Amino acid sequence: MSVAPKRTPSPESFRPRSDVLFYLSFGIIGGTYIVLIVLMLVAEGSYSTVESFTKALGNRNVQYSIRLSLLSCTLTTILSLWVAVPIGYLMSRHNFRGKAFIDAVLDIPIVLPPLVIGLCLLIMFQTPPGKAVEAGFERITEYLFGRKIGITFEVPSVILAQFMVACAFAVRTMRVTFDQIHPRYEKVALTLGCNQSQAFWLVIFPQASRGLLAAATLAWARSLGEFGPILIFSGATHMKTEVLPTTVYLEMQVGSIEGAAAASLIMVIAAMAVLIVARVFGLKRMAI
Repeated sequence: MSVAPKRTPSPESFRPRSDVLFYLSFGIIGGTYIVLIVLMLVAEGSYSTVESFTKALGNRNVQYSIRLSLLSCTLTTILSLWVAVPIGYLMSRHNFRGKAFIDAVLDIPIVLPPLVIGLCLLIMFQTPPGKAVEAGFERITEYLFGRKIGITFEVPSVILAQFMVACAFAVRTMRVTFDQIHPRYEKVALTLGCNQSQAFWLVIFPQASRGLLAAATLAWARSLGEFGPILIFSGATHMKTEVLPTTVYLEMQVGSIEGAAAASLIMVIAAMAVLIVARVFGLKRMAI
């Protein structure tokens, strides 16, 4: 009497009849966080009245902080991209001794508390080399603008404090971008007569345009919300080193919650505008 062979269960037999419970649980977990963000923004907008928002926009201190924020964030973004592109490319394409150590150093501004970054910058410019750099900077600005402009507790310190944090995020973004571009493109360009510089600027860099946009958006938005390093390294002085985050802090110090809410709402609107522009531009790039 022959025994029938045992049938091996197919993978389909282990599949549940419905995935509703799986997606429902994930949807609840993710949706809770999304709802919290929306409620936070709605609460911010509902607390600021039209009168308080208009009054904040008419305040000379707030107008100055808006101008300085736009200027400093833009300059910080340009500097961050200028540094992030070469670092991201070298870290993506080359292996060398000490790469793991440098990789860890590049992440320090991301993991350090912002107040510590500001304190480190302040201490650095109190050392003899730091004082020498600031003295040289003062001589250059006096020659160019007719008056001395220092670094510590001046506008340049705002840009430097923003740059130290924003650049780290831009470097990470550019490295991931170059990781996603296959090295074969460079090798083909080199075999066709290009040198390394030509291969990068003519072949690799154009393919990294979307990553460059993402890095710029992240750096600009991160700079806009920077507060801790600026407070320590630049101070919070009206009409001098006041940016929008320090405006919120100064308004809270005098008990003006309405003014703080209006200033923070300006930051929310500016950040959302930058993100929307980046998303729309990115979608157009994808459609081409």
